[in-house]
Amino acid sequence: MATRSSMNVIQTQRLRLSGSLHTALRLLRADAAGLTRYLEEQAAENPALVLTPVSPGPDEWLPRWTGILTRAGDDMAADQAAAPGPSLMAHVIDMVPAKVPPGPMRRIAVALVEALEPSGWLGRDLADLAGELGVTEAEVAEVLARLQTIEPAGLFARGLADCLALQAHEAGVLDGPMQIILNNLGLLASGDWAGLCRLTGLDEPAIRRRFGIIRGFNPKPGAAFSAVHSPMREPDLTVRKTADGWQVGLNRSALPEITIVPGIAGEAQANSIRRMVESRNQTLLVVARHVLSVQAAALEAGPMAMKPLTMQAVADEVRLHKSTVSRVVAGTSVDTPHGTWWLRALFSPDMGADTGAGALRARLARLVADEDRSRPLSDEALAAALSDGRVAVARRTVAKYRTALRIPPAHRRRLR
Repeated sequence: MATRSSMNVIQTQRLRLSGSLHTALRLLRADAAGLTRYLEEQAAENPALVLTPVSPGPDEWLPRWTGILTRAGDDMAADQAAAPGPSLMAHVIDMVPAKVPPGPMRRIAVALVEALEPSGWLGRDLADLAGELGVTEAEVAEVLARLQTIEPAGLFARGLADCLALQAHEAGVLDGPMQIILNNLGLLASGDWAGLCRLTGLDEPAIRRRFGIIRGFNPKPGAAFSAVHSPMREPDLTVRKTADGWQVGLNRSALPEITIVPGIAGEAQANSIRRMVESRNQTLLVVARHVLSVQAAALEAGPMAMKPLTMQAVADEVRLHKSTVSRVVAGTSVDTPHGTWWLRALFSPDMGADTGAGALRARLARLVADEDRSRPLSDEALAAALSDGRVAVARRTVAKYRTALRIPPAHRRRLR
């Protein structure tokens, strides 16, 4: 049988993303750090695009520093703005056997662990602990020095200056002038460069360089272990309570300022990039303002007051596609009165009685943080404590949340 060749015309439709749309989606998903890297790459190739870093003045600390200097002083209690962090407790408990041998020193270590605040600072005076344990203050200080080697640096600090000094020591920058600056943080916060110059014998540029190093330290190293807290970096957004309610805004120092040089090659492309960045910022603000308005109770009282919230509900309210909401909250962090949170962590399914899964995780975190270390709570006991008559929590749910919070099982949390 003979074969014949033929030609057929078939019409098809394909959806293809243009280069500009692909870039816009990429920027929508980027956090502040990723967006800054992209802008730096574009500025290196486009002379019409000029970036200017935005550096807050000495009176404008990074968001994670907000208010902490006014509470530090001689008060040994750590900043309570940090959310409860049993994951921090679990981390420390795992490290204790490697740092402190069994016996009398381990008993002192257990007391110090129990005195650890959510921020990572030590919440009690060494003399008081020594009196309760019937040991000398020097013995407590010796065990404390061992525990202060647990990473991240700054844990078990006796105050803000001590926390920063531990991090400066680890970074190899704790010289005499740096220690003087850390002992006079009030002068640093007020921008009294002349006073610090007199105390340290350094000139103002040298003081400012050390100021930049200190800004990179973490004043609350324990906060990063909480379930909703983000790693310590520049947050993308800030939220502050004013007389008109909660105000959400972009973190001014997280992104560089964009300037367009007119009349040269690349001007059109630079303008396009600036428009895409502005569109990304506006979309982020729209989504974040609605999310944080729903979670206003959590802003007031902490993660245990978190309400149920889904991305679809947010998308319907702000009239965006669910995928757009998902992209814009990916990797985005917001500085709140309770620490820096992932924006995505504020979404949680409804567990009943207007209680979000995030609130249950936070309550689980608090229960483990407050438990007796010699008799830790089993998953069954935690499930019973979380089931308050309105919400029934199963043991397997507790196990799932415990794993997500990086909390080991009861037998591994026990301190002997």
